[in-house]
Amino acid sequence: MADTAFQTQYRTEFIAGFEQRQSLVRSTVTTEAQIKGNQAVFLVADSGSATAVTRGVNGLIPARADNLNQYTATLAEWHDLVRRTSFNIFASQGDGRAIMQQTTQAVLNRKIDQDIITELSTATNDTGAAQTGSLSLAMYAKTILGNNEVPADGNISALITPAFEAYLMQTKEFASVDYVNNKPFESNLTMFRWAGVNWIVHPNLPGKGTAAEKCFMYHKDAIGHAADLAGLSTAVGFDEEQDYSFARATGYFGSKLLQNRGVVVINHDGAAFAAQ
Repeated sequence: MADTAFQTQYRTEFIAGFEQRQSLVRSTVTTEAQIKGNQAVFLVADSGSATAVTRGVNGLIPARADNLNQYTATLAEWHDLVRRTSFNIFASQGDGRAIMQQTTQAVLNRKIDQDIITELSTATNDTGAAQTGSLSLAMYAKTILGNNEVPADGNISALITPAFEAYLMQTKEFASVDYVNNKPFESNLTMFRWAGVNWIVHPNLPGKGTAAEKCFMYHKDAIGHAADLAGLSTAVGFDEEQDYSFARATGYFGSKLLQNRGVVVINHDGAAFAAQ
């Protein structure tokens, strides 16, 4: 006799779906906390590659002006709003309100990264035709920055795709304890340090999983990001008249390329590691 009347058990606690949930890039750029207004102006100041001079025949030291350039980041408003009726939340599995709040925060954090990555993509220094990741390619990008007088002061970061990381993992200079103190195969960090660069594996870089991936190596002072931190909100509420709950994440922010020579676009071929 066959068994009948089975019961299906639904797990109360929900499992978060796979997606980027936090900003991976914001800490690697120059940030400005905007209090009022829709623009933030960043000042980039240097000597203009001036050289030292000797006193003139008239006994005076020749004077010069500093090279001062202002760059404006224009802020825009960005939102994500999710809404569910009370019946939908009542009849559905999991904590519906918590799900709404978590997903809407993730959407805004991804937008922050994309806003910065869009500005990185405007840089004109690159490594030429796309090639697979290697020690040589990584050092090529770093050398370009060095030739551009970008200081190796601990503020250089690299955004790479999972495919680029996969190639680095096969490089002894990156993964072997004979060359490095850290053990990348054992670590589970969103950022790791190697060759004086902060490396971040980012899942949403342009062209990911193709033969035309774009990775980036850049100095913190090359990109500006302004945000109204006081106005950043993650509202959760309930509409009694229409009987629905909502979660909304709102942010006002904008980014700007400040120093083109401080960014290198690494053209990478990641097609070999794409899903078939």
